Amino acid sequence: MKKIIVPFICLIFILITLLNIDIFTDKIIFFLNKSNTTKVEIKNQYYKESDYIFVKNTNNFTPYGILDILNIMYTIINSGTNNFTFYCPKEYADCVNDIKDLTKDKSLLTHLNNFVHPFNSFSSIEASIADSGEIIIKVNYLYTSEDIVLIENKVKELISSLITSDLTDDYEKIKVIHDYIINNTKYDVDNNDNLKSYLAYGPLFNNVATCNGYTDLMAIFLTLMGYDNYKVATTENGNNNYEGHIWNAVKINDEWFHLDLTWDDPVSSDGKDYLYHKYFLINTEELITADSNITSNDHVFDKTIYGELKINNSKK
Repeated sequence: MKKIIVPFICLIFILITLLNIDIFTDKIIFFLNKSNTTKVEIKNQYYKESDYIFVKNTNNFTPYGILDILNIMYTIINSGTNNFTFYCPKEYADCVNDIKDLTKDKSLLTHLNNFVHPFNSFSSIEASIADSGEIIIKVNYLYTSEDIVLIENKVKELISSLITSDLTDDYEKIKVIHDYIINNTKYDVDNNDNLKSYLAYGPLFNNVATCNGYTDLMAIFLTLMGYDNYKVATTENGNNNYEGHIWNAVKINDEWFHLDLTWDDPVSSDGKDYLYHKYFLINTEELITADSNITSNDHVFDKTIYGELKINNSKK
């Protein structure tokens, strides 16, 4: 009797195993690969060590909540990594759905993108999400390697010539760069993609820029000059005809200030070139005051995302 029962039990076990082979395979792959997701192995030269109120670099790639997912995504983008795999733990039941929601939220991804160096900013993100909890992130970066070399070399050359030894004050150093960019750039009202005005390339080599081009170029200058900075995007208001706006935030003497080159380089009705300093290194209270006589939503931003730009900061 035992000779019959034992093979029968073994046959049942084999059948169960075959029927669930995909589940077992997923589990095996999960545990084999999970040990390889403890850190980003490669960080390129544009990786930012800075942590911010909204997002922080992380070495823990096992998420247990939305904040963990945001930090993981920020770290992946910030490192310049093209592809990265991590896994949702079984304890986090909504992990897969939360990641699906995040990767579809273009507004939130844009805000997340603003905290990295422009050369590590993405044009799009693709997510392959398995029910087993395997998450594969593919990042398509905005700047080509050729453009990066050209832009960085030109910016370094300009810093060497514009930031002279007699300039010791942060305000004056940044003002020189602010004025140079504006004096050599016009706003691209036609938004011509061929001129790359939405990139730092446009104002640097073609003398035209949209707000993205102004902001990226200023961010690259600020970083090479040693200033912590990020980009600030307007909060969407639900109006499909409203494209939003972007400008710089920079940290000086442990305080954060706004810097908007687009609005300091207005498009004039008389065709003349103007250089303003109305939006140059101002705090949030001063930003509100500067906008008080203008009917515009351009500087309405989410303070829960850009928390460093608190209301009560003051210029040193």
